[in-house]
Amino acid sequence: QVQLVESGGGLVQAGGSLRLSCAASGRTFSTYSMGWFRQAPGKEREFVAAISWGGGNTYYKDSVKGRFTISRDNTKSTVYLQMNSLKPEDTAVYYCAATLSQLYAIVPPSVMNYWGKGTLVTVSS
Repeated sequence: QVQLVESGGGLVQAGGSLRLSCAASGRTFSTYSMGWFRQAPGKEREFVAAISWGGGNTYYKDSVKGRFTISRDNTKSTVYLQMNSLKPEDTAVYYCAATLSQLYAIVPPSVMNYWGKGTLVTVSS
């Protein structure tokens, strides 16, 4: 089992940047594929980005490609989401998630086994 704690959310103006972090504890971090999901008010939780066990493969929602970058540091048991050129439509609670499955593509939330409590990102226009 793994415990996940997100940080780094906040209020930012459109065009600005934020970096989210997700610290993991428990079972060996490097055995998990990691993902970031988000949920805006009144909407379903959606996939944002994912990264494979070793970090060699990454996947992104089309609307964030070229703006967001997912990365991981297995020595620190942490996964990051660098978000640049933020837009008001990026406003949501962002969740970190983990799965023991290898990921080969964009996946629905149901694939992930463990979740953090989320961090709020608000982008003002």
